[in-house]
Amino acid sequence: MTFVFYYLVALIVLGVTHLVYKWRNPKCNGVLPPGSMGLPFIGETLQYFSPQPLEGIPPFISQRIARYGPLFRTSILGERVVVSSDPVVNQHIFQQEGEAFQCWYTESSIKILGKNNVNGQHGNAHKYLRNLFLDLIGPENLKGELIHEMDGNTRDHLSSWACKDEVDVKEELEIMVFKLAAKKLLDFDEKQVLEMRENYKFLKKAFISLPLGIPGTALHAALQGRKKAKKMIKCAFDARRLSKENNLDFIGRLLKEIEDEGTILTEEIAADLVYVLLFAAFETTSTTITLCLKFIHEHPKVLEQLKEEHQQILNDRVDKDCPVTWKEYKSMNYTHMVINETVRLADNAPGIFRKVMEDVNIKGYTVPTGWTLVICPSVTHYNPDEYDNPYLFNPSRWQGQELHLGSRKFMAFGGGRRLCAGADFAKLQMAIFIHYLVTKYRWKITKEGSISRTPGITFNKPICVQVTKA
Repeated sequence: MTFVFYYLVALIVLGVTHLVYKWRNPKCNGVLPPGSMGLPFIGETLQYFSPQPLEGIPPFISQRIARYGPLFRTSILGERVVVSSDPVVNQHIFQQEGEAFQCWYTESSIKILGKNNVNGQHGNAHKYLRNLFLDLIGPENLKGELIHEMDGNTRDHLSSWACKDEVDVKEELEIMVFKLAAKKLLDFDEKQVLEMRENYKFLKKAFISLPLGIPGTALHAALQGRKKAKKMIKCAFDARRLSKENNLDFIGRLLKEIEDEGTILTEEIAADLVYVLLFAAFETTSTTITLCLKFIHEHPKVLEQLKEEHQQILNDRVDKDCPVTWKEYKSMNYTHMVINETVRLADNAPGIFRKVMEDVNIKGYTVPTGWTLVICPSVTHYNPDEYDNPYLFNPSRWQGQELHLGSRKFMAFGGGRRLCAGADFAKLQMAIFIHYLVTKYRWKITKEGSISRTPGITFNKPICVQVTKA
């Protein structure tokens, strides 16, 4: 009996040892980049999700770069991953988009956004859906009707802030941008906007998480929210059909497109598109504006330069109270520098994910088919070879540089063919918000808040401000 017991124990030990060895030494038709795969199945997920500072390169990344170099392997959320902080490699990945590499998201995010979402599409399907999106928030529509609607919406919300003792900046900005997006996408009224926004409450927390949709998890809550949101979107589709309106706003164009012969657009794909666009519009934009306000508060000289630029815009007007025009927006050179510097220091994305479609050789290493390559923008954005004194918030560093495109050294809005389609929308909203904040109001921060990366930007304690009319 004792012999059998020891025999079974030995078998278990051998089995576990073999499993650990296979996990830590994946098969590869070449040499894998250096690194550690962590524990079986868990990998280094716990380290990756540990709270890290807002500014700077996340310690998870910097520690491994110091140990292994700019290209290292790891495992996160059950995925086998190679992280790249090498600008040459990053550029190659963007150039091979759709060939050796495809845009990819975590399993949990795909469950939340839906398999038909625009970011999960490739080739002509992605181009088609992206163009539908650009019909709404591309430059032509932005400088047409959207700039005026954004202007009025921003004025209304800032005016309401001045009626309160203090406001949670991130929370109020979410409401401001979500209201505009829901109105444009679905023609929602105030009550519907507030109801719909509740359905996105857990989405960000679940976006990069273990794909366990069991009750009690953020993913389960997010999936329940998605179900309710999709129901509201389809109800909006049905209501428009019943109204017999010929209004060719976004929802009208979507329904017309669904009915056209030969289209790839179904009602399910259209609902997923709207669901994703709402999240993309309010979450990243509200986060970035909140961080921008934080940086401006910490640098009074920047605030003074912003006031000078925007006061000059008012001085050049005949009607001081007219809405911001497209020409005025394009003239806000220092404001655009502030925006670029904000997203350089506090990029929302923890990484840019690409799935490897075929074995690729990079810098003498092989990355196998099916692995995930993660580009880490923060390493580039804090590179002292690219930016003098990179940890300093210094908008003037952008003087004379291109302010509206991605590049090898600036990836806050992605890169390659997948450059963020909503970048112009976000920058316009930021500029209009800054314009009214610095010309029409006085403000002070009443609560400094607490911010970390886990790995996305998390407001552990809110940043609050008190706003009064100037």
